[in-house]
Amino acid sequence: MKIHEFQAKELFAKSGVKVPRGIVAKTADEAAAAFGTLGGSLAVVKSQIHAGGRGKGRFQEHPEQAGVVLVKSADDAKANAARMLGSTLVTIQTGEEGKQVNTLLVEEGLNIARELYLGIVVDREAGGPVMIASTEGGMEIEKVAHDTPEKILHEPFDVDAGLFPYQARKLAFALGLEGAALRNAETFLRQVAKFFVDHDCSMAEINPLVVTKEGDLVALDGKVTFDDNALFRHKDLEAYRDLTEEEPMEVAAQKAGLSFVKLDGNLGCLVNGAGLAMSTMDLIKLHGGEPANFLDVGGGANVDQVTEAFRIILTDPNVKGILVNIFGGIMNCETIADALLAAYDRIGIKVPLVVRLEGNNVEAARNKLAASGKNFIRAENLTDAAQKAVASIVA
Repeated sequence: MKIHEFQAKELFAKSGVKVPRGIVAKTADEAAAAFGTLGGSLAVVKSQIHAGGRGKGRFQEHPEQAGVVLVKSADDAKANAARMLGSTLVTIQTGEEGKQVNTLLVEEGLNIARELYLGIVVDREAGGPVMIASTEGGMEIEKVAHDTPEKILHEPFDVDAGLFPYQARKLAFALGLEGAALRNAETFLRQVAKFFVDHDCSMAEINPLVVTKEGDLVALDGKVTFDDNALFRHKDLEAYRDLTEEEPMEVAAQKAGLSFVKLDGNLGCLVNGAGLAMSTMDLIKLHGGEPANFLDVGGGANVDQVTEAFRIILTDPNVKGILVNIFGGIMNCETIADALLAAYDRIGIKVPLVVRLEGNNVEAARNKLAASGKNFIRAENLTDAAQKAVASIVA
């Protein structure tokens, strides 16, 4: 689960990670009032969407308007906010379709001396979280890693012990911090590491992490993603979820207890088992097709869940055909057959439907489908299924 920058900073602050003073605004008047409340002669108005590159992004309706702007008055804040709110921001991460901005964050200006990069991800090779730091703050870290990999620092740490003081000092020295900034870095870095573990994050990024002229370290930005599989331990985080930023099909699938990821192809997939689903998509690609989704109905899905899976697949206007690939180890193939027939009756299936069934109670399932008179395309094995599914769309 992703959250907005202002939400990440709210959680940072609760965990002792220093952030700028900021006020959320949903109207132009609120942005103007926020400038006055913050005081000072400079503030930043920042678009809040689940994507990076907002500072370099531009709005479809106002190409001259950036997604993050410096303002020097309440009127300036209001004018920029009026253009930003309700408009579609296009960044390197959104693609050309962009995302609509409905919320802004108005923050105080800071006396910035340096900009650094800080992030934490789960590293499979290290077998745990790794803190990543760089002197190249404000840059796209992927570009830095590609062009100047020597500028990327890595520090694995233990989830139980956290980031040790010596590790924090090692990173701080490598970043060239001195004086007050060096002393503050030890606390700051360890607090970010603790935040990551305590909240079961899969990624936390601060870019830029700024060092003020007073020697403070402040999270000028915040991007956080939580491990969905651990959210049951963090019921309080549910309030931070913004469904308008998520793919509606994936939201519907999650509610139905299905594992679903929307893709850009035109051949819908309904499979039981994540590994089998990945293999199915590989074979579709091998035979010239493009999968429209990853969908694992699991081993214990019932008729209603499978019917809902079909409904979700068919809400994608790009889907021109569906491949059902079921190996009934745990799943009863007859359940899939019942769901196929129910889907025809409840929602209608008007695209070619290729069905490959093997395993538990498969003969009863095949007989039921054959007796129904419905227009199913039967496949004998996985390769046959992929070839027939791709051919059904081409035809």
